[in-house]
Amino acid sequence: MPLSSPPSGSKSSAPGLIRPARRPAGFVPGGPHPAGPQGRPELVPGPGEDLCYLAGDFRIFQRQDGHRWSLDDLVTAHVAAQRVPRPPTRHLDLGCGIGSVLMMLAWRFPQSHATGVEAQPLSAGLARRSLAYNGLSARVQLLEGDFREGLSEGVVAGGYELVTGTPPYFDPARGVQSEKPQCGPCRFEHRGGVEAYCDAAARYMTANGLFVMVAPTDQATRAIDAGKAAGLVPGHRLDVVPRAGKAPLVTVFAFARTSGAASTETLVVRDHESKWTPAFKEVRRAMGMPCAWS
Repeated sequence: MPLSSPPSGSKSSAPGLIRPARRPAGFVPGGPHPAGPQGRPELVPGPGEDLCYLAGDFRIFQRQDGHRWSLDDLVTAHVAAQRVPRPPTRHLDLGCGIGSVLMMLAWRFPQSHATGVEAQPLSAGLARRSLAYNGLSARVQLLEGDFREGLSEGVVAGGYELVTGTPPYFDPARGVQSEKPQCGPCRFEHRGGVEAYCDAAARYMTANGLFVMVAPTDQATRAIDAGKAAGLVPGHRLDVVPRAGKAPLVTVFAFARTSGAASTETLVVRDHESKWTPAFKEVRRAMGMPCAWS
């Protein structure tokens, strides 16, 4: 069934853009290939939108003036791919936004079936179009709604080997919210924070499942306590340092139902010269992204 283009939610009239690949000569990303626009007008960026490369040759629709995929999404998908014991049969992404983590892991695990849940209609509409463009609609579904209110449409409690989440970071009462489309609820806790994500993950993950979530490093204690309150045990954590010499900015946590060997790693994104570090290049390489620009 054709997907309708979602309302822009913005006054932007900038023309739609198809971003070109910025890849060094000879770069081959591997992985599955997208289906492309398939002659469908809704799979071409409209005014105020762009179509950008994501993982490998997968693309993602984004608002030019709205929420866009970020480093937080990449490191969340990276930890999930590294720490899950085996390729998951079923993956659930809570509050999936425009579908960045959802599609990175669909690229990384081409045999898996996944479900994304998103409450914002604009973000859900963009994600659906990206899924269709990438040829994922048969194995990745997008549910529009608030996961705190319960899920249906084939979503089974205790049925997911991998659950991921990138919660908003800020209390709505403690900051000035952006008026740009999508950005307020993406950054501020309109529908709950880490506690709501941990509760939902505990409800939907299998007995041996893994829940991977990102949070600001200065909220690490809150994130760990939220996991424990939901019956989840923190195992691995990755502290992400934006530049050498700086403090960690965000931390990715891997939770399970039972305790195991705890571990902590640090990922430095850029060195003192603001160049990508070898470790961060490996993160990008594993997700089918170039490690240098053309």
